[in-house]
Amino acid sequence: MSTLKNLEVWFITGSQDLYGEETLRQAAKHSEEISAYYNSHSSIPVQVIFKPIVRNSNEIFETISAANAKEECIGIITWMHTFSPAKMWIRGLQALQKPLLHLHTQFNRDIPWDSIDMDFMNLNQSAHGDREFGFIVSRMRIGRKVVTGYWQDEEVVEQINIWCRAAAAWHDWQGAKFVRFGDNMRYVAVTEGDKVEAEIKFGFSVNTHGIGDLVAEINSVSENDVNKLLKEYEDLYILTDDVKEGGQNRQQVYDAAKIELGLRSFLEKGNYKGFTDTFEDLHGMVQLPGLAVQRLMADGYGFAGEGDWKTPAIVRACKVMATGYEGANAFMEDYTYHFDPKNEMVLGSHMLEVDASLAADKPRLEVHPLGIGGKSDPARLVFNSKGGKALNASLVDMGDRFRLVVNTVKGVEVSEDLPKLPVARVLWQPEPDMKTACTAWIYAGGAHHTVYSQNLTSEYLADFSRIAGLEMILIDETTNLKDFENNLKWSEAFFKLQ
Repeated sequence: MSTLKNLEVWFITGSQDLYGEETLRQAAKHSEEISAYYNSHSSIPVQVIFKPIVRNSNEIFETISAANAKEECIGIITWMHTFSPAKMWIRGLQALQKPLLHLHTQFNRDIPWDSIDMDFMNLNQSAHGDREFGFIVSRMRIGRKVVTGYWQDEEVVEQINIWCRAAAAWHDWQGAKFVRFGDNMRYVAVTEGDKVEAEIKFGFSVNTHGIGDLVAEINSVSENDVNKLLKEYEDLYILTDDVKEGGQNRQQVYDAAKIELGLRSFLEKGNYKGFTDTFEDLHGMVQLPGLAVQRLMADGYGFAGEGDWKTPAIVRACKVMATGYEGANAFMEDYTYHFDPKNEMVLGSHMLEVDASLAADKPRLEVHPLGIGGKSDPARLVFNSKGGKALNASLVDMGDRFRLVVNTVKGVEVSEDLPKLPVARVLWQPEPDMKTACTAWIYAGGAHHTVYSQNLTSEYLADFSRIAGLEMILIDETTNLKDFENNLKWSEAFFKLQ
């Protein structure tokens, strides 16, 4: 994703006819100024579109219905400049199909102590107009984000930015297609799930193609196109001598390039936004896709291995939310632990398929044996990840609902050479500490497959979960196991009551 500026958020201001035309003109002018400020602000990634003030039930319903119908509109921001009797909003809110942000602000930052009069009070009534609106949204049990503060405060702008990105990710899921090549890895539980329920709840579809369909696309790739791609590899990566032209493993890189071109073509023709495969179903392929997957993820596709279709969806959502940010959002797997009591860490990786956008330095293109899958030695990009603040998030099917488990972590730069581990290497320290975080993760049922994000905070995923109706379980620096277990029980009860 290169930009979100083709998307719109509508700025809708509530009032009523009681105050007369002059007050309504002032309210409209103020509303348009706020909308224009957000629309031109460098931190807001989408267009913010001013809509005429709504004064009655029909205007509210018509405006919200128009927002529903506009493909580019990904959500609405509401603000009550004056008092707006909330029963007028019921019909419109019943029809609302887009995410909602309630901005609780007022046009003036300060009270004009020397000049304030009742005309000023009638115009600037957000303090109780927004409470009236807030009541009806709560009464109707509608999920939304509430942002409070002066509209020009950078904290307010940042909260709106985060919500806009979450709304964009939700918009991207609507009608999205994810493809499974082959079935799930045999006997694995956590990568399974209810694809029908996911489509009903989240709007994206997941369907399977036999590996033969992909092989046919790979076999149709021209030699000229493969040679062009090999030149691109040479420009972008450090190639070991054995994979350079004339090297003993050059054929494996040639095969990997052919797989990438065929896989990319298949995804483009099918308009897919992500995919999954499994090393147990590779009939007709010469090697497990590694390099191809790494590069496709860097281009914005979601992915996970072993037939896991839920993780590609959340990887893709995180990539959309982070559009334009430095850093990466990548498929990850917790592989092994470092239990040094003075420096406990998790080593994350996968057999091959980790997005090279995580890399701290220029990746190396190498070929090595893979003791699983029974195919030829696959090509892959080998690198160490950058350090810094990050998070891990896992989307799992709990049977009666989907749960998003999130753990904030601190990425650690890899200082060891790891000469016998020729894959991508990612190190992190879970918060609040290794034992608490790992225990809480297991209590919550989090999977071994995650999206590892270098540029999103838990607020992005909280906003996204609120929009999607997801249960989000957060493990962070404040987590203690006693409260965490109790919160899981309360959450269980809440979702069953829903």
